[in-house]
Amino acid sequence: MFAYYRFLARTRVPSTSILRLPRSVTPAFQPQVRIRHFQNSARIMTVPITTNGDLNNTAAARPHEEIPVDEKYHGVSLAIPASEDNPIRRGQYRPFLLDQASTQNDWIAKLELSAVLQMVEEQVLKNERAEGRLKVLVLYGSMRSRSYSKLLAFEASRILFRLGCDVRVYDPTGLPVKDDVQHMHPKVQELRNLSRWSDGHIWVSPEQHGNITAVFKNQIDWIPLSTGSVRPTQGRTLAIAQVNGGSQSFNTVNTLRILGRWMRMFTIPNQSSIPKAYTQFTDEDAEDGGSRLMPSGNRDRLVDCMEEFVKYTIVMRPHFHFFGDRYSEREEKRVKEEKAKKVALAASEQSNVA
Repeated sequence: MFAYYRFLARTRVPSTSILRLPRSVTPAFQPQVRIRHFQNSARIMTVPITTNGDLNNTAAARPHEEIPVDEKYHGVSLAIPASEDNPIRRGQYRPFLLDQASTQNDWIAKLELSAVLQMVEEQVLKNERAEGRLKVLVLYGSMRSRSYSKLLAFEASRILFRLGCDVRVYDPTGLPVKDDVQHMHPKVQELRNLSRWSDGHIWVSPEQHGNITAVFKNQIDWIPLSTGSVRPTQGRTLAIAQVNGGSQSFNTVNTLRILGRWMRMFTIPNQSSIPKAYTQFTDEDAEDGGSRLMPSGNRDRLVDCMEEFVKYTIVMRPHFHFFGDRYSEREEKRVKEEKAKKVALAASEQSNVA
């Protein structure tokens, strides 16, 4: 095919000619070639044309292997049973839990998640080398009584809980505004301890004035950016979501993604944005438990995000310690050690002279 192009490039043609390559060049690629005369030579511009068009063009995609549904996991939950859970922790950090009757009939209990459930069961719960359940910290960005970011965070937590994660939701109420004085404040210490404990984070913020809220950013600012030269959040996975009072927007998730990168977290490719959030949840006294996310493509996307987050965390958690190992820091450490040796040697020689 490229030899054919070179032949065309050496050929004098009219200044505005449209040629079509013969099918013998390649059956899967039939570009349209526009030849333009330029200083007695021909310049070729190709526009690939496929039978699928640009919108559904899969020619460059990897072969897709379909994962079969395992009916064995239909309706299965890997959630921590109340009998095995710490009652104080359950009451403080799992406000998303429903009563037994609501849980069994809940839409989350009916989700087809066999592939990721099998992955969790085999690589986390039954793996003796694993570090126990995936530990997930959930942060939301509003303290309103009916906070839609909190409601979305609760729905995400319920999905993760069914997938066997140890989920803890942090309540930002009472967290002081970031300063350089109140590091020992109980709410600051609680947040930092939870972040240190976690394998991954879920961040959900409302969009206010086109970006994240002060409530949410204040939580991030209280998580130390570095301890020495190491980011305390380095290597952790992150999933992001936002709720909108108006039409669809992605300003907030874009900002959350920047924050995650700055904190050296691995943000999953997928993300969730809920437009007109006040129309997306059931009433507080609804039979489904109240304030639940209603069926829609937005709800399906949230499930996608949580499923993807668990998969990425399972794959990456065994290698977290590698993500904190960098050449620049090893080199810095080596230089300091050599300098310390020289200082010690000089002091020793001076002592011997004396």
